[in-house]
Amino acid sequence: MSRKTILIDLDGVLNQYSGEYNENEIPPIKNGADDFLEKLSKNFDLKIFTTRNLLLTSKWLIENNIDGYIKDVTNIKTPAYLYIDDRCVCFCGNYTKIFEQITKFKVYWQKSL
Repeated sequence: MSRKTILIDLDGVLNQYSGEYNENEIPPIKNGADDFLEKLSKNFDLKIFTTRNLLLTSKWLIENNIDGYIKDVTNIKTPAYLYIDDRCVCFCGNYTKIFEQITKFKVYWQKSL
C-alpha cells in the first residue's frame, strides 16, 4: 500500500517567516516543526514546496536535523493528498463564503499588524 503525500510550504509553516524575504538566508526553524514533521512522517511521505533556492532549502533542512523526514524538495506543485501552506483557504463548496474568506484573508503572522 502506497503512502499518501503531503506537500508542505517552507516559509511561514516550518520557519519563523514574517514577510521579510532574504534570498540568501532562511529564517530559523519554527518551534515544534521538528516534532510535527516526525509525527507526520510516520504515516505520510512529506515533500517541501518552496519558491526558494532548492539547494539552500536542502541545506537548511540538514542544518535543522529534519531532512530525514522529507522525501523531496521541489518548487513544482505536485499532486498530493494535502497541502499545508500559510497562504491558503480551504474551499468549502460555497462560493459566497469562500469569496468572503478571500477578501478578509491575512496570513497568521500578519493578524497582529
